[in-house]
Amino acid sequence: MKNTSKIILALDVEDISSARYFLNRLYPRVKNFKVGAQLFLACGPGIIQSINKKGGRVFLDLKLFDIPNTVVNAVRQAIRLKIAMLTLHISGGDRMLLAAVAAAREESRRRRLKRPLLLGVTVLTSQEADPRTVLAMARRGLRCGLDGVVCSAKEAAFLRSRIKKRFIIVTPGIRPKGMAAADQKRTATASEAIQAGSNYLVVGRPILKAADPLKAVEELF
Repeated sequence: MKNTSKIILALDVEDISSARYFLNRLYPRVKNFKVGAQLFLACGPGIIQSINKKGGRVFLDLKLFDIPNTVVNAVRQAIRLKIAMLTLHISGGDRMLLAAVAAAREESRRRRLKRPLLLGVTVLTSQEADPRTVLAMARRGLRCGLDGVVCSAKEAAFLRSRIKKRFIIVTPGIRPKGMAAADQKRTATASEAIQAGSNYLVVGRPILKAADPLKAVEELF
């Protein structure tokens, strides 16, 4: 149970009542909750407000990728929602990333809010990836001022061995030993990901589909 602070529960559910069920069932054992495109489109900012009110931390995983001006405005809106983490696609390019970092700093300072961690998406865990490609993308994102990256456990140790500066690694595709990978290509157990150097582990279906979600959390490690 000591490692449950590293878990980000992926609230990949269809409505706010389902999201609140898992929030109420698992908090405070789980303190970090991912709001992705599905839930955000279904519920809007209301679910973020519910998580914040409960005391949880929001990982807003919208993988922003657009022209710099559009991303800047989206980042400003995200800051106002008082989130803890936000994802952007590194493949959006230097101009987009630099503008997003500057906007996050400015808006947080102006609102007197703690700036969320800005995390760059490298290669989705549903795809195959060359670790060297992930490394190049990670270096690009960190050079632009991101706080860390999203990558699989398969690349986490590789990045740690080649990038000496401190940065955050968030790893999706976490599966208990023996569980099918489903649509994921690059999976790992929670213990494997931590050993590889991941700071946070995004876990969805192994918890959401469990008969006892709380027990599923405790049995991840």
